[in-house]
Amino acid sequence: MPPALRRSIKLPHATAMVVGIIVGASIFIQPSEITRLVPSAFGVVLAWLAAGALTLCGALVCAELASVFPQTGGVYVFLKEIFSPVVGFLWGWAMFWSVHSGILAAIAVILARYVAYFVPLSEAAIRAVAIAAILLLSIINYLGVKLGSAVQLALTVAKLAAIALMVMLLFWFGDAAHRGLPAYSAPAAGAALRSYGLAVAAGLFAFGGWHMVTYAAGETREPERTIPRALMAGTMIVTACYVLLNAGYLYVLPLNEVAHSARVAAEATGRVLGAHAGSAVAILVIFSALGALNGIILAGPRVYYAMAQDGLVFRWMGAVHLRHQTPHLAICAQAFWASVLVATNSYRELFTRVVYTEWLFFALLGAGLFVLRRRQEYKPVFLARGYPVLPVVFILASVGIVLNQCAANPRSSAFGLGLLLLGLPVYFVWSRRVPTEASANAHH
Repeated sequence: MPPALRRSIKLPHATAMVVGIIVGASIFIQPSEITRLVPSAFGVVLAWLAAGALTLCGALVCAELASVFPQTGGVYVFLKEIFSPVVGFLWGWAMFWSVHSGILAAIAVILARYVAYFVPLSEAAIRAVAIAAILLLSIINYLGVKLGSAVQLALTVAKLAAIALMVMLLFWFGDAAHRGLPAYSAPAAGAALRSYGLAVAAGLFAFGGWHMVTYAAGETREPERTIPRALMAGTMIVTACYVLLNAGYLYVLPLNEVAHSARVAAEATGRVLGAHAGSAVAILVIFSALGALNGIILAGPRVYYAMAQDGLVFRWMGAVHLRHQTPHLAICAQAFWASVLVATNSYRELFTRVVYTEWLFFALLGAGLFVLRRRQEYKPVFLARGYPVLPVVFILASVGIVLNQCAANPRSSAFGLGLLLLGLPVYFVWSRRVPTEASANAHH
């Protein structure tokens, strides 16, 4: 029996993980999608608030499940214990080969492209910098969860301070730009109503990663209390940041410009502070990308560790370093595969085609509360007043995102679903090859 992971993560570090993972680079680069779909300042802010509220519903669902299953592995454990080991395996399968590793690769490349703002880099050099960032942060997390979570806390505090400073500068010095804004005509009410759901769905993707703090529950002190509090506090902090940032963009830039900008944060600060503001925004994006990378690198291997304990992946992925008390080989495997995706540039198709599939599992998480309630294994803790309305809202939102993706990109959706289902024969072969107590329980 390998040594257990040490409980070193406290509430500030867990909250920093939630905030740091969610607030990546996208909010500084391209919130244009929502503005294109809902071209009114009030509608944009409302869409972000709605996305934040739905994310909070999901966070509350995860908080309830974390109070029932406070073990390392988080979502994997929830799905395995409520439904079947095969459902948990499919989550881990999609995580390692596509969703989680693809997100790591994509964020690392964004970071490298912003490093190129200061130092000219070729495309090959950008990939090299991205791989170096993945390896460096993987080494930090290899050396201990205490060090990794401390780095996460420092990066998140710096990021939030920079966001607060940016918002303050946009409103403090943006009066002249605001007075000069032209009027912008909104589309017909029917078109706006149809587009609003798409805008909220786009906002939900910007909130992605909120669930990852549950992966490290086994290393969190008092996980039954700490994980739920971190989820709720982190989600509310991120919602406030997103609403304030978008309000700042819209305060100094015309709606039409926000709707078609690929670097809205740089253009907004440049309008207020001059052309040199681009350097400050580039530094902020780099900090944000580092925070997201570190949080994702910290969280992911805990799922593979939990799967290895159940005999559903190679046993060596469940190894714990005797000195550093980390799942060191799982960290190495994740770093290797994410680096391969960066080097081959294959993360693009994997990420865009497969990322929506995690919402299938989110819908199952919401349904899991009702399954547990029916088994009389669960009583609402954080959802006592809103139960069962909030889980139902989250389930419907998750299903809506999946259906919207399938309707918009049927071929990509079929590819993503096919890659997910490819895990089924792998699971059945693996579970027979390596019989374990967990796999035996799946037949009872």
